[in-house]
This record gives sequence, C-alpha cells and structure tokens, in this order.
Amino acid sequence: MKKIVLTGGGTAGHVTPNIAIIPTLREREFDIFYIGSYEGIEKKLITDMEIPYYGVATGKLRRYVDPKNLTDPFKVVKGYEEAKKLLKQINPDIVFSKGGFVSVPVVRAAKALKIPCIIHESDMTPGLANKLCIPAATKVCCNFPETASKLPEGKAVVTGSPIRQELLTGNKEKAKELCGFTNDKPVIMVMGGSQGSVAVNEAVRDALPKLLPEFNIVHLCGAGKVDNLLLVKESEGYKQFEYLKGELKDVLALADVVITRGGANAICELKALNKPNLIIPLPSKASRGDQILNAESFRKQGFSMVLDEDDIDPDTMIMNVKYLYDHRQDFISKMAAANETNAIDMIVNLIEEQLKDK
Repeated sequence: MKKIVLTGGGTAGHVTPNIAIIPTLREREFDIFYIGSYEGIEKKLITDMEIPYYGVATGKLRRYVDPKNLTDPFKVVKGYEEAKKLLKQINPDIVFSKGGFVSVPVVRAAKALKIPCIIHESDMTPGLANKLCIPAATKVCCNFPETASKLPEGKAVVTGSPIRQELLTGNKEKAKELCGFTNDKPVIMVMGGSQGSVAVNEAVRDALPKLLPEFNIVHLCGAGKVDNLLLVKESEGYKQFEYLKGELKDVLALADVVITRGGANAICELKALNKPNLIIPLPSKASRGDQILNAESFRKQGFSMVLDEDDIDPDTMIMNVKYLYDHRQDFISKMAAANETNAIDMIVNLIEEQLKDK
C-alpha cells in the first residue's frame, strides 16, 4: 500500500485542508500517517479520525523581538531530528504539508531523506513556514492564481483550496435544535478563528442589543472565550460555542450570513457554500497582512464585504451586517457564478503523479 505522511498545524486552517483530502486518499488506498505538534489543535482533530498521529517539537520563528526567539530555534532543531527518526520509521512514499511551523522540521527532514514533498499555500502570499519549506518541496499547490508568480518557476500548481465535503451536507433542523432556536429569524454565524478573536467577540457582543430583535446569532468564540455573563441571552437567540466540529456543517447550513476572520481556508469554504460574509481580517500589526490580501481579493470579486478591525464599533457592525443580509442575493449570485476547481482531486492526482516520478 502507498504510504503518505500529512503534516500541518497550529491553527485549524493548517489542518482542515488535510482533513478534506483524507477520504479521497483512503479511496485510493493510501496508508495515512500524521506528524504534528505534541498538543496542538491538529492532534485532537486527526486522532478523532483514527489516523496514527506522532508529535514532534516545534518552535515559532518570529519576525519580531521576543524572548522565545532565543529558545525556539533549538525546538526546531529537536523537531527536525524527531521528524527524521519518524520518517525513517514510517518510510512514506511522499509527504504532504499544509503549513504552520510544525511543518518546517517535517518537510526539511523529508528533503534530507529524499522523500518527495508537496506543500499547499492557502494565502495570497506564502507565510514564513512555507517560505522555509518551498526549497525542499517538489511542488507547491496554491489557492490564488496571483500566488503562482511569487513561487519558483516549475513548482507552482494552482489547485484552489480543498473543501471538506461534509460541509455540503448540513441539516438546518439539527442546527436549530442544537442552538435552541424556536423562531424563524434569520441567522448570523460568527467565526472568530479557531483561537478566537477578542476584537470580533467584543464587537458582536456589544451589538447584541440591536441585533437580537431581528436575528438569531450563533457565536463560535474560541477556547476559553465563552462569556458566562451572557448565557441568559441564549434564551433570546444568542448561542455560544468554543468550537464546533461535527455540528459545524449543520450550523453553516442554517446561517444566512457569516462574520469571519480572513483565513483563506475559512473564506474559501464559505464561498463553496455560497454564504454571504463579512470579513474582519487580522490587522497587519498582528500579522504579516495575509488576511487583508485574502479579504481584498474576495471583496473585488464580489464574494464578501470587508470591515477593518480598527473601524469596529457596535453601530458599524450593525450597519454592515444589515447591509449584507439585505443584499445577500447579490453575493450569493457572484459566488455561485465563480469557476470552481476540484481542489481535492487535483491535489491527490498530483500526489500520485509524484509517486510515478520517483
């Protein structure tokens, strides 16, 4: 049986595309293994799928001054040695990486062992982890056509982003029961990223008094960020969750509009579902600006509205959400008319082609 090691983690966005291709890899008789961090979000998501999971040390390589910059390089070196040992043990035919800093030691170890490696970049511009991995990769899959020009000649393949197919099978009635909604008000879904955005969470909660008379609201607020003082609001149409896994497809089916961060995987999933969305990208002062670029691309194509985090206040949030809902059909039509690639088949075909070239 063909063996493949998947890697990627740190946030859900570095795991969900791997999850999306797993069913097709299984159909094509791949034996699948996963290398992630010791206790990252990827461990829970992958072990639930009954895939052998191995952890390695990982350190974040930062562009800014931080005391951890003195110790994290040693973690990367340790992770590299651990990954090398694991890859020798598993002896895979190929490695597929979705990025995040855990992928760096795995991809570099694969290169040292002459194991072909394909990586995927979801954002408009490659992140630092993928920049470190690109020289070791045989092919680089990318989401945006604009990204291909920023990659080495001959390596880039525009595949789009693999979408978890189960998201297309949501049940609205199950979601209403889960959330306890007993009326037919339109539903706003709020997704602040897997780690939860404080700015988005606060803005939505400040706007509740004016939104709840017209909307039901499902709020995915991140681990440890449920506001217990607002639990009484749940009887009035406001339901909080730290994170949703199996039920996510149902809540997405129920949502009329979505407020989201600008992670490429998240917004591509919303596009595939034709969900009108308001993107509040992570600001450049807190990131490398990739979410801003992603959001601007979607805005230009008519798929999304965009609101700068610095401009958030309750009145602005309410105005944007109501405009989005009132004009939702315009956004739905633009998304529905867009050409879609079958990213899953393209990526798995590419994986199999690389095996033939070994």
